[in-house]
Order: sequence, then structure tokens, then C-alpha cells
Amino acid sequence: MTSTTHTHEHGAGHGHGHSDAPVSGRTLATRLRSLMPLLGEHRRLIGVAYLAGVLHQLLLLASSGTGAHVVARAAEGASADQLTCWLIVLGCLILPLVVLSIADSTYAHVAAFRALADTRARVFAAFERLSPGYMLERRSGDLGSAAVADVEQIELFFAHTLSPLAVALTVPVATTVALGWFHWSLACVLVPVLLLLASVPAWLRRQAELHGHELRDSLGQMSADSTDTFQGLRELVNFGAHSQRLGLLRKQGARLATAKSAHGRRSGIEYAATDTIALLGILAVLVLGAQLVVAGDLDRSLFPVAVVLAAMAMLPVLKVTEVARELSTVASSADRINTLLDAPAPVSDLVSRAPAGQVVPHVRFDTVTFTYRSDLRPAVRDVSFDIRPGETVALVGHSGAGKSTCANLLLRFWDVTAGSVSVGGHDVRDFPQEDLRRLMTLVPQDTFLFNTSLRDNIRLGRADASDDEVEAAARAAQAHEFITTLPHGYDTVAGELGALMSGGQRQRIAIARALLKDAPILVMDEAVSNLDAASEQAVTRAMDEARHGRTTLVIAHRLSTIRTADRVVVLSDGRVAETGTHEELLAAGGAYVALLASQLDGFTEQDS
Repeated sequence: MTSTTHTHEHGAGHGHGHSDAPVSGRTLATRLRSLMPLLGEHRRLIGVAYLAGVLHQLLLLASSGTGAHVVARAAEGASADQLTCWLIVLGCLILPLVVLSIADSTYAHVAAFRALADTRARVFAAFERLSPGYMLERRSGDLGSAAVADVEQIELFFAHTLSPLAVALTVPVATTVALGWFHWSLACVLVPVLLLLASVPAWLRRQAELHGHELRDSLGQMSADSTDTFQGLRELVNFGAHSQRLGLLRKQGARLATAKSAHGRRSGIEYAATDTIALLGILAVLVLGAQLVVAGDLDRSLFPVAVVLAAMAMLPVLKVTEVARELSTVASSADRINTLLDAPAPVSDLVSRAPAGQVVPHVRFDTVTFTYRSDLRPAVRDVSFDIRPGETVALVGHSGAGKSTCANLLLRFWDVTAGSVSVGGHDVRDFPQEDLRRLMTLVPQDTFLFNTSLRDNIRLGRADASDDEVEAAARAAQAHEFITTLPHGYDTVAGELGALMSGGQRQRIAIARALLKDAPILVMDEAVSNLDAASEQAVTRAMDEARHGRTTLVIAHRLSTIRTADRVVVLSDGRVAETGTHEELLAAGGAYVALLASQLDGFTEQDS
């Protein structure tokens, strides 16, 4: 089967900034509504919480009104027999009030926490989908903030906003109807107060949105800078730059403090406004009710009931306005999460299944051109070369020549802008990404080790590998000897970022992973660069055996690595300058010789 021609618009997944600006033209309600799909299958739980919350508040309204009526009748001298019926009603309301209160809080929080767990899973799935293009343009601390802090922030919306909002829309209506039944003028006084109270968050909406965005952005930047500082402590100490870094953290801390202060001042103004309006509303009902009692238009026993009902009508509205002070921050978190979830992937599956039959590990680059962004010059241009099954090709060139780009295009971290990359005659876009990656193994120059045992780090190459298979891979990678000298052997924890391992040890663990995966195509980004001479020779022998029968692409800098390759492809300014064996290129005296001469310090006799 020949490779298929694909049309691909490149660059859709690039050009993201480090923070997401507020979305102009979108109201706060619209931005918050974007969170509703995240509830998914948990909407029913939220619905139960709504119902429980509304019923709880209506019963609370009824019990408060009944209690006020009992007090008023007692003050008028009513007998115990006359009050017994009302007291029995109050007693019967206690159990439903407790049950509904528990149900409201429990179901709302269970739904919220389940939705948060699902959202976290979607965020991490987005990280995987967008890697590595989107990830390279975002700081790890900022992404960590999106995965943790922003997701936690939306709990306020799910657990403390939706149900209270339903209550705030129901209880004031019921209260207004009850006061109108007492006397129409009481309802007329209460309605404008409630509307005015509910409008307070809108007064400072613009400032709230700006403060919310600045607060979330400041937290993200602070998290990113803190992560950089923790990971770079060795370099800071080594170069005596800790005071300089501390100055940056202080600057970010000051920015965060300023954002919090602005947020706090605005919240204080809203608190003062809502409390004042609520008190004035209760006072208005109190004064009007007293006048109605004096005029004989309102029964004395209903007067305290009216005042209590007016106060109860304010409470759910006050609760919502209190939560609303934080909703601008929630909306900013929602924007960041949705930006991540909606970001177009650098590549996406174009087919649902891999080509039928056995795929021959024959790699071919056919006039490949690739540009990372439309405003940048091509990273590679019209690059053509192939790697036959079982052959090792060394890709060499100056920094920025396009070596890593070629490896990334083969692994389909990005798609070509023009031309094609094929495996076994099939364009790499004719494979689902999972199937394509199953054919390949990457041994990077900078190895990442997880903070778990060395056994589990090696087993990353194949999760179902037995301990014996892990050990065999480690032996082949010349890692078994140093692992067995460690206090806990294969159960030794590598430390965060592999900090407890030397560079050479980390590299051998990476090679062991690759050997354990046993893929037919091997991509090595100068995999022996961190090894000493003795270890390099041993690992080179192991890799010679491992790459037998495999198609191997080596991004090489060391002469010792280049000389063992079957062929060498020299890249210069994104183009193929020369192709041939090490001896042929030396004899030609062209770009390859010039490259070796310019890097003479790196290609010493020790390397050879």
C-alpha cells in the first residue's frame, strides 16, 4: 500500500500564551454556564440537592413563622391548650428539617466532588492529547495550577452556588406571597428591597471579573515560579543566584498580594452594601407592620411573623450574593479549564484502525517541510531520506538544524506541513497514534524518572513485564550492576525527577525502558551523552545488540556514536546537506567535515 496524500493545516495547536485573558463579550453567567457540561452524569444528584434545599428552606420558613406566631400568641396571654397544636407542628418539623439539610449538603457535595474528579481526569487527558506542542508553550507550574487549583475552585460553583441559587429564586417568592396575604403593602415594600439586594453583585461586575482573572493568573504564575525554583535549587546554589530568584518570588508574591487586596476591597464594599440593604429592608417591614397594627389593618399576632418572614426572605439572597463575590474567580478558573479542554490538539487521529497486515519498519521522509508556527521560518525544508529495516541512521547537524524536529515528526508529535513521513509505505497519519507509538520507542537525551521504584520506572516500557524481564532489560542496558549496589536494589526510589540518580544512571534506566518495550523502531536522542567512557562502551555494545533487526534513528553529536551508524544524514539550516557513511563523508570533505571541524572540542579522541 502506498502512502496516502493528506492535506493538513498546521499551526492550529500553537501560539498559546502563558495566561488566558478574560473572554471579552461573554457575561459572567455565560462563562459559568460553560461549567454545566462538566457535571455530566451527576446532574441528578444536583437535582436532588436542589429539591432538598428548596424544601428545607420552605420548611425553615414555615417553622420560623410558626415560632414567631407562638411567641406572639403567648405574649397576648394565650393558654397552654391554645399553643399546644402549634408546638406539635413545630416538633414535627424538626426531623424533616434535619434530614433535608443533610440531604441538601450531602448530595450537592457528592455531585461536586465527583464532577471535580471527572474534570481532573479530562484535564489530564487533555494534557496527553495536547502533548508535546501545547505543553512546550506552557509552564509546568501553571499547568499544575490548572489541574489542581482551578479544578478545586469550581467546587464553589457546583456545591455552594447552584442549590442556593434555586433556593434564592423560590423562598423570596413564597415569602412575598405570604406577606401579601397578610397585607398587600408589606409585599410591595419587600419586592424592591429583594431586587435591589440581588443586583449588588452586578454593580461591580466588571471590577470583579478583572480582579478574578488577575487573582487566578497571579496564582498560576506564583505556582510556576515556585516550581521552577524548587526544581532549580541546585543551580541557584551553584551560581549564587538565590537572592536574585528570591527577588522574583517576592515580586510575584507582591503581585498576588495586590490582587488579593483588590479582591478583598471589592468584596468588603459588596458586604457593606448587601448588609445595609438587608437591614433597611427589615426596618421598612418593621415600621410598616407597626403602622398597620396601630391602624388595625394587621393582626398583632401576625406582626412578628411578618418581620421574621421578611428577614428569612433576605437570607437566601444574601447567601447567593456572598457566593457571587467569588464567582468572578470561579469564572476565571472555568475559562482556564475550558481553554485547556477546548484547545485543538497538534495532531489528531484521522483513522480508527491501523493498516492491515505486518508493518515493515522501513522509515521514509519524502520532501518533508514543517513550520512550528506560521510566523516562523520552516524548521525543516524538503527533507528526504529513508532508514531501511535493521539499519541505523545518524542524524547530525548544528543546533537548530532540524534533527529533533525530524524525530518529532516521525513520532507524530506534530504533523508535516508538506510532504510525508511513512513507515512501511504507510503515511504515519494512516495509523491511530496509539498504534503508531506502539511501533516506536524514544530514548531521550534528558531522561525523566518518576518518584517511584527503579523497577516501576523501567516497567514504564511495558506495564505487564515480569520482574525477570525487567532485570533482563536492565542487564542489557548495563544498569543491573549499579542497581544491585543500591540499598534497596530494584525497589530503590529514584527521587523526584530522578534526583537521587546520576545522569548516567538515569540514562541507563531510559535505555532499559526502551529494551523492555522491544519496539521495531528505535529513536535515540544522543542516548549515551551522559555516560562516562567505560559505561558508554558497555551501553554501546548493548545497544548494538538491541538495534539488530530494528530501524534506528540516532540524533548524534559524539563521534563514537556516529561512526557506528550504517549511514549519516547531515542537516544544515533545515535541509539535507549530505548523506553517506562516515568514511564516504570524510572523503567528500563537505558539510560533514566542516561540522566535525566546528565541533572539534566535542569530538575528542576520548570520544572515539
